[in-house]
Amino acid sequence: MTWSTLLECRERLPAIADLAEGFATLLQQLGSVTPFELAVAGGRRMATPGLAFLVGYQAALRMLWPSAPPSLGAMCATEQRSLRPADMQTRLTDLRLTGQKDFVTAGDAADWLLIAARSEQPGESPRLSLAVVYPGEPGVRVEKLPALPLMPDISHGRLHLDDALCELLAGDGWDAYVKPFRTLEDVYVLSAMTAWLYGIGQDSGWPQPLQLRLLALLAGCAEVSRQPPNNPAGHVLLGGLFAQFDGLKAEVDQALRDGNPEWAMMWQRDQSVMQLAAGARAKRLAKALAANQNTSVMNAG
Repeated sequence: MTWSTLLECRERLPAIADLAEGFATLLQQLGSVTPFELAVAGGRRMATPGLAFLVGYQAALRMLWPSAPPSLGAMCATEQRSLRPADMQTRLTDLRLTGQKDFVTAGDAADWLLIAARSEQPGESPRLSLAVVYPGEPGVRVEKLPALPLMPDISHGRLHLDDALCELLAGDGWDAYVKPFRTLEDVYVLSAMTAWLYGIGQDSGWPQPLQLRLLALLAGCAEVSRQPPNNPAGHVLLGGLFAQFDGLKAEVDQALRDGNPEWAMMWQRDQSVMQLAAGARAKRLAKALAANQNTSVMNAG
């Protein structure tokens, strides 16, 4: 995707209730794209903020697992509202998974699922592995949960695993996958949601300065997407992007109120999704600032 492609784009796909079908339609339209291109070009084309969020989420998954199948997937890590390895009960034994994941985004529509599971031996400290399972296989069941007030068009489910056969991904489950995914999700969801707003601004004739600031934010997202997710400097830059995004809130809200009431309603309903991980981002930013400060002091010495 070139920037001129985004600037010239005026396409918007209709909302499709079947999330897997809608995502397949998007991929067919976009062709071969990088994860960042998927987030931005895909987010621009989505009919709702929820669908833009889902596209950003899928882009993050593809950065995490570059050989992911070309279909809808999901990360399954949270148990009892926690991501701490010590709080997880899902177990991996001899390529078999048993346990439960409480909140899986679009889990009932996903074609593949990444599972964070405990894999340490008795007496060892908690250790995670990451495995892949496929819905419909023996021992894999996704229970669809009631829609939430936030992004009601994006389903979520509870995953039940009963001695399910899996494929194991290389590397430590926490350091190589669960921990970096939190950063990747922030980067690519921010990119997709900003692209959605930029598209709304294009279609609605928002003031040019606001459109340009949204475009500049996307350019910043492009740079941060090139940073390793464990890079403290990248976390500082990402903190700056979220500060920019938050700083546009009043202008965006006013522009939406002056335009299509349906888009204004959707954004008013769904925009708080951008604050769900604010606490974790703040902690990462504080650590990154401290790490960069320490590096500066060492270099000065």
